[in-house]
Amino acid sequence: MSLIIAGERSGVGKTTVTLTLLASLCRRSHQVQSFKVGPDYIDPMFHQHVTGRACRNLDPILTSPSYIQQCFARHSQGVKYALVEGVMGLFDGVTPPLAPPFTKGRGWGGVNDYASTAHIARLLDLPVVLVIDCSRLSGSVAAIAHGYSSFDPRIKIAGVILNRVGSDRHLQLLKDALAPLQLPILGVLRRQDNITIPDRHLGLVPTAELPQINALIDRLADLGELCFDWERLLPLLEVSGETPPQPLPLLRTEVRIAVARDRAFNFYYQDNLDLLQQLGAELVFWSPLEDTGLPEGVQGMYFGGGFPEVFAQQLAENTVTKAAIKTAILTGMPTIAECGGLMYLCEQIVDFAGKSWSMVGVLPTTAVMSGRLTLGYRRAVVLEDSLLVSAGTTVCGHEFHRSYLMSNFEQPLFQTCRFDTDEHIGYEGWGTNLPYLNLHASYIHMHWGACTEIPERFLKRCLELALK
Repeated sequence: MSLIIAGERSGVGKTTVTLTLLASLCRRSHQVQSFKVGPDYIDPMFHQHVTGRACRNLDPILTSPSYIQQCFARHSQGVKYALVEGVMGLFDGVTPPLAPPFTKGRGWGGVNDYASTAHIARLLDLPVVLVIDCSRLSGSVAAIAHGYSSFDPRIKIAGVILNRVGSDRHLQLLKDALAPLQLPILGVLRRQDNITIPDRHLGLVPTAELPQINALIDRLADLGELCFDWERLLPLLEVSGETPPQPLPLLRTEVRIAVARDRAFNFYYQDNLDLLQQLGAELVFWSPLEDTGLPEGVQGMYFGGGFPEVFAQQLAENTVTKAAIKTAILTGMPTIAECGGLMYLCEQIVDFAGKSWSMVGVLPTTAVMSGRLTLGYRRAVVLEDSLLVSAGTTVCGHEFHRSYLMSNFEQPLFQTCRFDTDEHIGYEGWGTNLPYLNLHASYIHMHWGACTEIPERFLKRCLELALK
């Protein structure tokens, strides 16, 4: 058994509730494994900071329904408790995929809830705890709770957590309204002025940039001791002892991969990093912000997403490292650059203030920050053979950025569509022609969990070049 923390909509406090639960469990010296529904990178950073264990993303669009079940079973082993944080509102998802075993059309009850928190609850057969923002309601809380608990009979609502409760009188009104539903109140969080997590243009500020993070977690742990009904919650959180599925045997290589990981580049799916290691790669973590040059003896590079625009001046001033990266790419070193990594490889980044900063200069274009958010799942058809994928392949990924490129490559990697429609969005990606033959640079984030051919292909190319 385990629990999914869901919200009746975005912004109700799911992450605060989840972190409070995790902090309290860890203070009790319990090992707990966390999961996050969807493609998000930053919330899992907070989970990992609290638990000391990598949070795992559960996203059937980026992977598959079967992979979700295998991932949850595998990583729930060896811990006492497991907890899943949902995404958006409980039933917020997309139209099911076009390919079998799913057909185009609407899901149960007229709602498109594929890849929603409810979908994950059904796949894993887990009960849901519904977080309700009570700051602007009293008696209406019963209508919300009743609607969510009865909307889909396949979803078991184990109880509710009332967030942002204002006073004892306010709490009594909420309890009186919920009493006829006989739905357990598993937690009550009062309005907290001293517990805030700062955010910026892509969500929460990552943990590496918060010097006060440990004090915040301590306050959440203190809060958790008082606000939850632990007698009811702990049995629901406890993990069963089922045997995990065995991982498929993977082809092993022996290469060293330089993985950029610092305050500017930290958006990585842990499963992607695990796959590289399972395939025999040695991951060498380094900092384009701080280090002067590439790590010694590497045969490939991986630049994840992040916030290069926030640290553009420091990146620009590290000219020795920029030159080493450019030389390595132009002489054929296999390189993956996702989103923020793509921006870093451009000639310049123009920040929100309109100031230009020189970057690596491999890609003959400029990344410009803007107020427009590009967000959503993508189906991307590969146009030519590339470092990671073969021509004609369709991959699923996710975009989430507030920058755009001043010019696009004449021979792009992908033709892209929205995931849930045939609406053509455009062409995207760099790397299918010399001097970019061994480069994959794209705004699209991919999770490799259900497609081990991607890291296998990358490492094979790294090994081929290493042996020359």
